[in-house]
Amino acid sequence: MTSVSTEHVSPKTLRKVIVAAAIGNFVEWFDFAVYGFLATTIAQQFFPSGDASAALLKTFAVFAVAFAFRPLGGVFFGMLGDRIGRKRTLAMTILLMAGATTLIGILPTYAAIGVMAPLLLTLIRCAQGFSAGGEYAGACAYLMEHAPNDKRAWYGSFVPVSTFTAFAAAAVVAYALEASLTAEAMASWGWRLPFLIAAPLGLVGLYLRWQLDETPAFQAVKQEHAVAHSPLKETLRHHGAAICCLGAFVSLTALSFYMFTTYFATYLQVAGGLSRASALLVSLIALLFAAALCPFAGLYSDRVGRRATVVTACVLLIVAVYPSFLLASSGGFAASVVGVMLLAIGAVLCGVVTAALLSETFPTRTRYTASAITYNMAYTLFGGTAPLMATWLISITDSNLSPAFYLIAVALLALAGGLALPETSRISLHDIPSTEHGSPLPVAV
Repeated sequence: MTSVSTEHVSPKTLRKVIVAAAIGNFVEWFDFAVYGFLATTIAQQFFPSGDASAALLKTFAVFAVAFAFRPLGGVFFGMLGDRIGRKRTLAMTILLMAGATTLIGILPTYAAIGVMAPLLLTLIRCAQGFSAGGEYAGACAYLMEHAPNDKRAWYGSFVPVSTFTAFAAAAVVAYALEASLTAEAMASWGWRLPFLIAAPLGLVGLYLRWQLDETPAFQAVKQEHAVAHSPLKETLRHHGAAICCLGAFVSLTALSFYMFTTYFATYLQVAGGLSRASALLVSLIALLFAAALCPFAGLYSDRVGRRATVVTACVLLIVAVYPSFLLASSGGFAASVVGVMLLAIGAVLCGVVTAALLSETFPTRTRYTASAITYNMAYTLFGGTAPLMATWLISITDSNLSPAFYLIAVALLALAGGLALPETSRISLHDIPSTEHGSPLPVAV
């Protein structure tokens, strides 16, 4: 393939690309975060039951069901992105995501329409999962295909920044609602407000994405008439081993991310005995810390390479997860903040290196499809089920620390998968050879 350099991409264009890639990602994760932070309120509105734990389990089950549609969305939008381009596909994903999120904000509750309420909630969550399946991998590819080869993790770190910022914004909104509204007002209409915010955000994101050009890498593929006609078939035939190895590592990214961002707000209340407002404040502090840490994690990965970053992330999580859960269950505010931050460091490193690896592991012609399949399969199996698994493990073991051992086991799997990947930190995304003719994945020189 003819080399197409990204060095000519101006800083001004790169800033626009970062914003356009990040805003759709922000809308996606803002919704998922709000759902997690307001899980107890949503449980009361859509799953009324005499058993609070059963209602919470059902709420998290709907959270997990939405993830079942992410791989389908990843395949659909991945193939679309590899055939018609990243820009137009990302415009579709943000429109569908914002529309579905807004619908939750106007959805009647169980008290109004009975069993149709949880059914409609599940259906809308599935639509969100479908659109989200094409969002993250596409946003990473769009940004990475513009970034300089030696600074990809740093530029790519702003996608995780938007993720953690979205969770922080959701925590602020949820905390403000909890602090300013009565329990009756919150149950009646307050919980709807965060979901309605998605409408204007989605429109702004759609406008920004439509104003930008296609990526240099995809333009080069089009000019050479090398666009994949069957990206899914090509992906499955030639990149199965890479998908399995990278998927093993992304499993830890998914699990640590959702343990830290979504589940801990509930864990602090159930295991630590904190009030809902205090738990959200702890989460907010840790999320802002994580967002600020992302660019430094990107600089670290660009300096030491992807494999060293993978090892660092896995070891940090294995070492920190037990004291993290122990501190978070202590009931003390300061101890809870420290506990969540300990888990955040490893989760941030995982997220930043994953954003780079998703694009660096696969060639341009099938990058969107292959990375979307890898990312969404891992997040479906280990991310969407994280709150449900954690709640279930605690219920059957009667130990608040049991989720920590689950994360350690996944970290060991991730370490093996990550180390099976070649070093890719300084390769050109435009020169990654296809494995069509049996050529190996690229190794940085």
